[in-house]
Amino acid sequence: MNENEKHKVVEVIDPVLKERIHKEVDGLKFTKNFRSATAEEWYIFLPGFAAGPAGSAAGKALIHYNLYGNRDIFIHTTIIFDDRAMGEPKLYRLVYALADEIVNRLVGYADTLLSVHAGENSYEAEYRSP
Repeated sequence: MNENEKHKVVEVIDPVLKERIHKEVDGLKFTKNFRSATAEEWYIFLPGFAAGPAGSAAGKALIHYNLYGNRDIFIHTTIIFDDRAMGEPKLYRLVYALADEIVNRLVGYADTLLSVHAGENSYEAEYRSP
């Protein structure tokens, strides 16, 4: 990239939010709560978020596998963020970045149908390997 092209690049994410995203992703921790032949439940811990006054997990991830058949079936992943602050519209990029990182760490590169529940920042996505 030459000097003229550098001036044309516009940073889309606010630098403060970008730094917060890095902090939350770096501090992301998991604890497995439940596992069966076809499902897992993980508690999600984040440095800047918690559920309730006791400071419990900021959310949980539910992963449902189809181990009994068609390899073209997606893994169904649901992420529920329990901290109400994650529903603030200004944190949409943070929620998206965290959900993306959670899917990459817990599911990997498998084809995944994702449902994220975070108040106004809730969304659905599909991850497909090439």
